[in-house]
Amino acid sequence: MNFENIKLGVAPINWTNDDMPELGGENTFEQCVSEMALAGFTGCEVGNKFPRDINVLRKALELRGLQICNQWNSYELTTKSFAENRKNFTGLLDFLEAMGAKVIGGGETGNSCQGRMDVPVLEGKGMLKTKEEWDSFTFGLNELGKIARDRGMKLAFHHHMGTCIQTIEETDRLLNETDPENVFLNYDCGHFHFAGENPVEALAKYIGRTAHIHLKDVRPDVLQRVHDERLSFLTAVKNGVFTVPGDPEGCIDFPSLFAIIKESDYHGWIVLEAEQDPAKANPLEYAIIARNFFRGLTGI
Repeated sequence: MNFENIKLGVAPINWTNDDMPELGGENTFEQCVSEMALAGFTGCEVGNKFPRDINVLRKALELRGLQICNQWNSYELTTKSFAENRKNFTGLLDFLEAMGAKVIGGGETGNSCQGRMDVPVLEGKGMLKTKEEWDSFTFGLNELGKIARDRGMKLAFHHHMGTCIQTIEETDRLLNETDPENVFLNYDCGHFHFAGENPVEALAKYIGRTAHIHLKDVRPDVLQRVHDERLSFLTAVKNGVFTVPGDPEGCIDFPSLFAIIKESDYHGWIVLEAEQDPAKANPLEYAIIARNFFRGLTGI
């Protein structure tokens, strides 16, 4: 299998959780990036403990053979003005451009329940209820994507549980109503499975519009608890709904996903992004499990 156009990265959310700082609060930035490198990854996304001084961050990463490949951006196009969104977006672009990244990610958090412990994720997701709301949202996203494109970067939008873009139907509409030169997808197999979609069919459908890939697995027994006990998204994460590719407790068909990638012209990063409670799932141990699994499927 030939994957010469693919680089393998990892997200710091496996070590420290931005939405729940108590998870991995004891893990330092230095431990996080050192263990990323030790596990065999060459790139990473940005977490809340990463220094924002570009020279300090660049030195720490270069010492470990790592580079920044993406960062989450919280779009709030449903609740804040376009001017506010543009200001936040361009500030993050400045940082990512200085770090050599080519992708800016993130999802719509403005009307999302993803960060709320008190709302069942399967009942309280964000919605775009009218054509006017859809038009406003896609217009803003398209304009931000054009700003990124003009700077040689790609906006890769992340469909996400609890948000207004969660299902294949919603993803279809988002992509159909934005310019394919401005807005791309940050595909995530775990979130599609969580949403009740087939992640293999989704990747086959969207690979041509995908600019960034997140891979995680799902523990079906915990997902069933989410349904039965009406759990919030963050409670589901704390209870272990996600795990890494290569964990026998997971259920996603990764060989089929990699077969689709292999047959496509996808160029870019595949990122391990399987948030768990580090006290229950040692981040280095699980990163190594995933890295070895990736190597077995791709030869890299």
